Amino acid sequence: MADPYDSVLLITFGGPTKREEIRPFLDVVLAGRPIPPERFEQVVLHYEVIGGASPINEITARQAEALRAELMGAGTTLPVYVGMRNWHPFLADVLAKMADNGIRRAVGFILAAHWSEASFQRYTESVNEGLARLANRAPGIDYVDPWFDHPLFIQVLVSRIEEVLPVLPPDRRDGAAWIFSAHSIPSAMAGVDRYQREISRSVELVCARLSRKSWSIAYQSRSGSPRDSWLEPDIGDAIRVETAKGTKDVLVIPVGFVADHVEVLYDLDIQAKEIAESLGLNYVRAKTVGEHPAFIRMMASVVAQNLARNPG
Repeated sequence: MADPYDSVLLITFGGPTKREEIRPFLDVVLAGRPIPPERFEQVVLHYEVIGGASPINEITARQAEALRAELMGAGTTLPVYVGMRNWHPFLADVLAKMADNGIRRAVGFILAAHWSEASFQRYTESVNEGLARLANRAPGIDYVDPWFDHPLFIQVLVSRIEEVLPVLPPDRRDGAAWIFSAHSIPSAMAGVDRYQREISRSVELVCARLSRKSWSIAYQSRSGSPRDSWLEPDIGDAIRVETAKGTKDVLVIPVGFVADHVEVLYDLDIQAKEIAESLGLNYVRAKTVGEHPAFIRMMASVVAQNLARNPG
């Protein structure tokens, strides 16, 4: 029998924690991907506009602590590590620390709900690179099952929408457009069909819970060459479509993001909002799932599924 699990590893993108880290962070993210200098400077400016740092590291650390406490409350005492793909604490460093601490087998939890090459495969590749450096000291990493349709994940998304519905004018609430937003990826990327199916399923389940009959899905934060095809419609174009329909209010729900970072705080809260308001639309955004207690319970639930399969 394989060794029982003795830890959990949360895996996410990472981000700069202060202005001085923005450029070094982007150098890591963009390594091997030549982009025009002006585009690089645009992204630097995005981080500066939101305060010079991303909150994703702090949010993930709090998610990890809440998960550890949730597991402990259920009678499972496990350390919860956090590893970042693109910034400190880098995955390779965290895996080395786990090995130094005697960790032999961990449940891996990638903080992305919908599968694609960008949201899963690149993370597992980074993990594998870190494990290879450790040779026979490397802990085993087994990943949790998909959770894009988990009832508690859907519950959190429903709660986030219910939190902001009262912000909409009562007499226009039913007529507001709902736009669910996710990160765009290249149309030719591996897993693109699965990615779209899983996003659509999450949205369908949310809307069914709220008896919502109409909605749309849009994509955001595309990068790369403008000649390449990426998933569409862009969130800005989706907002423009609603204006043409005579819509007065738009509710944007970031279904593809589990924590605030530049793609939410700049691309949605500044860029998309400016588009909407320039067209005379009232713009409202639902929160990301973040540290919602039901999301933490969901994390504990899917981790527990792995533990049950191999209790030791």
